[in-house]
Amino acid sequence: MELQILGIGILTWLVFLPILGMLIVLLLPDKNRDAIRWTALVATGLQLVLAGIVFFLFDRTKTGINEADSFQFVEQFSWITVDAVPWVGRIEISYFMGIDGLSVLMVILTSLIGLIGVISSWNIDKMVKGYFALYLLLVTGMMGVFVSLDFFLFFIFWEVMLLPMYFLIGLWGGPRREYAAIKFFIYTFVGGILMLITMLALYFSVAYTDPATGETIHTFNILHMMNPDNFVDGSLLSGVDTTWRYVAWMALFINFAIKIPLFPFHTWLPDAHVEAPTPISVILAGVLLKLGTYGILRINFPIFPDATVYFVYFMAALGAISIIYGALCAMAQDDFKKLIAYSSISHMGIVVLGIAALNSQGMVGGVLQMFNHGIITAVLFLAVGVLYDRTHTRGLYDFGGIANQMPKYTAIAMIGMFAALGLPGLNGFVSELFSFLGAFAAYKWITMIAVTGIIITAGYILWTVQRIFLGETPEKLTDLKDLTVREVIAFVPLIILIIVLGIYPSPVIELMNSSLSHLVEIVNAGGF
Repeated sequence: MELQILGIGILTWLVFLPILGMLIVLLLPDKNRDAIRWTALVATGLQLVLAGIVFFLFDRTKTGINEADSFQFVEQFSWITVDAVPWVGRIEISYFMGIDGLSVLMVILTSLIGLIGVISSWNIDKMVKGYFALYLLLVTGMMGVFVSLDFFLFFIFWEVMLLPMYFLIGLWGGPRREYAAIKFFIYTFVGGILMLITMLALYFSVAYTDPATGETIHTFNILHMMNPDNFVDGSLLSGVDTTWRYVAWMALFINFAIKIPLFPFHTWLPDAHVEAPTPISVILAGVLLKLGTYGILRINFPIFPDATVYFVYFMAALGAISIIYGALCAMAQDDFKKLIAYSSISHMGIVVLGIAALNSQGMVGGVLQMFNHGIITAVLFLAVGVLYDRTHTRGLYDFGGIANQMPKYTAIAMIGMFAALGLPGLNGFVSELFSFLGAFAAYKWITMIAVTGIIITAGYILWTVQRIFLGETPEKLTDLKDLTVREVIAFVPLIILIIVLGIYPSPVIELMNSSLSHLVEIVNAGGF
């Protein structure tokens, strides 16, 4: 199914609407700050509307993940073509976009968090024009990754995200912003190099024959790379269970693990979160981290199913370590924002453990946890920002009795915290349950160890609630104002999703069930 608006596909609109907004922002005078803010709001708001159309028109009955007709809203045409080159054949790069059950949730999440980020950026007053231009470019990069089905296009959008995030942290962040931005850049740049090398190796290893001309065509088409029949005999990555396929899988995995971030590739995240302004922390935890697990599911699993099966215990073990390590580090923090940052490492470990189960329960739980974690951490980082704007401190020992001063804020923040804890009736419980159930069926001992992370999570969440909301109010915090209308508008859609998906998650699960079940079949069958 292809849906066009003014002759342009809806996915192209979804990806490039923020770019259109960015161009308008750049044309506006620097002093016209309100117009700049409203332009960014309209661009991301329209993007969310288009994501809503995709959600309602998405065919939940379609199966498959490795065939073009299993994707929806497909847009494909030749982008870059070079005639036959000696030893290589014709070079073909396509503008190829489409979504399936794996990517549709991420499209919705990106558009929602993108809009929330603009609302929470309303009080940014330093270089407003540059800030919103970079922000809109970042949203385009993230959305582009989730809809790209050509590896070259996927890589372009992946790298597009790097520079805006670097500058958004480095120019608008806290006291140690330069250090945090450079650390983020180095980690992600090195990971990007590993992906580039693997992408080129795949390109020279995968080819198909043009039925009209009989010409050999090398391609970056991800769906062609999923077909083992398209690997050229004698090429670097041909042949199941060969060393170079394992090396390629690991190179890609390291790149994606950095983005998740998975232990031991996580050390850039706490610094980036602590120094980033609140809206950038929201979009970093809400969307950017999900790109890592999405890349594993879109690239590693279906292209290298043999290597996936070989490394799956290693992957599950790293997920379990991340769950416990992240929770223990969170418990040791006295900075509210850094505590939430380490909790993200723990909760993304649940995603990795779930998808490593290689069964439908774990896979559905893992992808649902990606979506739920994005919603929950957006609430938590917004909550940190609200307090910091009023008190200019994030120290947990600096608070107390906030519930008496800010009852609306307290109610919203505690819903987010209990959702992160995995309280039944809130969305975090459903995804964690499915992830652990699937993982337990595959790795009993690893899961039994990993599940202790839930106990530690309860410990640091309840300790944080006690420190911030209960007890006596410090004298300097006796005149705090509750949430403003703008802040309530940012929180409300997220809180509604936390409650609704906790009670009735079926509509979301139905979106991805068929595609993920097919992915499980592909991996367990070795790709054949």
